[in-house]
Amino acid sequence: MRILVVEDDYIYNESIKEYLVSIGHNVDSFFDGESALEAILSREYHILLIDIKIPKFNGYRLMRHLKETNFKVPIIIITALVDINSITICYKLGCSDYLKKPFELKELGFRIDKLIKNTQCANDENMVVVDNEITFDFVTDKLKKDGEEIALTLKELHIVRFLIRKKNRFCSTKLLKDNVWKNKEVSHADIRMHIRKIRMKTHKNFIKSSKGLGYKIDVVTK
Repeated sequence: MRILVVEDDYIYNESIKEYLVSIGHNVDSFFDGESALEAILSREYHILLIDIKIPKFNGYRLMRHLKETNFKVPIIIITALVDINSITICYKLGCSDYLKKPFELKELGFRIDKLIKNTQCANDENMVVVDNEITFDFVTDKLKKDGEEIALTLKELHIVRFLIRKKNRFCSTKLLKDNVWKNKEVSHADIRMHIRKIRMKTHKNFIKSSKGLGYKIDVVTK
């Protein structure tokens, strides 16, 4: 599970990150809202842990921006603000849970586990069946062949996620550049190389290609 933490208190920030890593999560931590927003827009996260009183771009503004852009990521608020007005604002802006400081790290862990389970139950598209051999889980970011995890590089993972999101339709090279490389310079040869490596780890027809149309992954529909 990839989690983003934005908390300006150094001790809280380090303690939360250390604990979450110790129980198996991948964690990026930030001390201000501006840096956190930059990361959210450039990487994919499963859960956001947000303090309200953070510099540059406070928690309210951060959540409001995500809501306005229809950015759907579960949010747990971690804050010392306990008044009903603050709680009301956060839930209206889309938070999934509200944890008041001080709190035990194990409690945070329990709340994250509960949120993960609720998200899985609410979304039956988390597990995608590509074919009889291969599945992809959007919660854990795991691509599996015959039940065994396939090791992907971060860029390969982003390609697979994007093409499965766009299931059963061709995506142009430009679309891949815009969404996977975020407009950074990348050659057609580099894209073909990444596609070839993914095929080697799965099978030759896992990613289909068509001249002039681009690439696609066909997904079994229910």
